[in-house]
Amino acid sequence: MKSEYRAKRTRAKIHGTSERPRLSVHFSNLHITAQVIDDDKKTTLAYATTVGAKMTGTKTEKAAKIGEEIAKKAKAAKVKKVVFDRGSKLYAGRMSALADAARKEGLEF
Repeated sequence: MKSEYRAKRTRAKIHGTSERPRLSVHFSNLHITAQVIDDDKKTTLAYATTVGAKMTGTKTEKAAKIGEEIAKKAKAAKVKKVVFDRGSKLYAGRMSALADAARKEGLEF
């Protein structure tokens, strides 16, 4: 219940533009997905996921790898600054590992 309220509160404040798209992160029980989305044009500019990838390690390590990968793909799409959309998740553990790895690769948020 609290996560639903948190998701609505977070999404109400966040909107991706062409200059500063939204970095949306989703964690399922098995996989991690990150997308850079321009909400004005309704397009996905960059996408990284563990689905179909043969990654080893803990989910925190996988989250860090996805953070690096999404930052590289965002740079290739000429995106330097993003708005971080954590959805209903708290900013801790895997979420912060992904964010820190993306920052190390040069994404600003």
